Amino acid sequence: MHIHILGICGTFMGSLALLARDLGHRVTGSDANVYPPMSTQLANAGIDIMQGYHAEHLQPHPDLVIVGNAMKRGMAAVEYMLNARLPYTSGPQFLAEHVLQHRHVLAVAGTHGKTSTTTMLAWILQYAGIDTGFLIGGVPLVNTTDTRLQAAFAHSSHLGQPTTDEQTGYFVIEADEYDSAFFDKRSKFVHYRPTTAILNNLEYDHADIFADLAAIQTQFHHLVRTIPSHGNIILPADTLSLEQVLAHGCWTPVARTQIVTQGEKGTTNIDWQATLAAEDGSMFHVKHHDEHGTVDWQMNGLHSVQNALAAIAAAHHVGVSVAQACEALSNFAGIKRRMERVGQIGNVEVYDDFAHHPTAIATTLDGARKRFGKRKIWAIIEPRSNTMKLGTHQTLLAPSAAIADTVVWYQPPSLDWSVANAIGDTARQSVMHSTADIIEHIAAQLGNDDVIIIMSNGGFEGIHQRLVARLQQI
Repeated sequence: MHIHILGICGTFMGSLALLARDLGHRVTGSDANVYPPMSTQLANAGIDIMQGYHAEHLQPHPDLVIVGNAMKRGMAAVEYMLNARLPYTSGPQFLAEHVLQHRHVLAVAGTHGKTSTTTMLAWILQYAGIDTGFLIGGVPLVNTTDTRLQAAFAHSSHLGQPTTDEQTGYFVIEADEYDSAFFDKRSKFVHYRPTTAILNNLEYDHADIFADLAAIQTQFHHLVRTIPSHGNIILPADTLSLEQVLAHGCWTPVARTQIVTQGEKGTTNIDWQATLAAEDGSMFHVKHHDEHGTVDWQMNGLHSVQNALAAIAAAHHVGVSVAQACEALSNFAGIKRRMERVGQIGNVEVYDDFAHHPTAIATTLDGARKRFGKRKIWAIIEPRSNTMKLGTHQTLLAPSAAIADTVVWYQPPSLDWSVANAIGDTARQSVMHSTADIIEHIAAQLGNDDVIIIMSNGGFEGIHQRLVARLQQI
């Protein structure tokens, strides 16, 4: 079958394209924003990508069009698809019908950390010898000599072993609350029908489709209603927004997690606890009833510890011991664009991070401060998400980056509100309208031991590679 994907370079749709190819289909796609790492991954997989959304991309007619949720009425390809009465579906629906049926689905939901937690969980299961399928909204880093793990994580998705008469097939899925398509406004995760579900956190986001937090909580409640009574829901203790979701109705056992920082005592009767052995989260101890384990890994930050604890708990639900899960994470290399070091010039380090919500920016910088101590930290931030573009979080911008020593906010031409007005007269924070100017500003002011963290959920005009190249000239 020939499948054409509209919006193929999105993190979800790109991963779905790889699964469709592995199912034996011929896959092509169109996208208006083609940038690494997804574009590179698709090209390396032999999937043809066309620039833009033109009617001729659907000629000759494919057997099926998978429509990304960024597609809108009025786009040439969409109008042609409808007028020609081509068969079409959403990405989540295709996944549910062609991949997830008859499998034990482990879904990772939450405003923040979905990609990281999904990757950790898939890594734990694969490390434990379970050939789980997975779909990750990013590209995992692999630093191992184990050829089986290298093959499984060669891409951001993996078909894995399906359910057979002899054994259960598993699939780990990043469960996004964003809508499915222009013709299906339900959240993506409603299609997945998980048996094991992580609800990692819940804040207001996606202001382009949700009026308020309550609207998102309604979608999370719809997800909870699909989880069977023999399943498991995992969530952090004392998270009011999630407890309110469960209060609407819950028919599934719930396991709660908690992080205990150094010098604190944990709450009794908590199902899962992680006690920090290092302030920056680079080492922590895990306790679940009589089981114990220690993670000593390359990641840092309390948010990373929370993600890891949830992944360990989910893996335990399908039979992986605490000790083995901790060993797996101690050998975990991370994910591209999640505090990924993209360059080092002398002692200066340049990192790329996907943070694009004030909470994610704050937690990323908090982890960086604990990791890098008194070294000067630069935060270079592009407000690019749909919620950011609408200006929903304007009052939270300056406080979210306060931990950094120097902050440069980028004012893209497409933004119709003033970042400068939003951050006000804030010491150490400034706004620039050109990525070229940002690069030259850093080059002129850089110290010989500084750390630069670039945060955006897009390509940011290739500023990462351009900055590294410029600094190499100094």
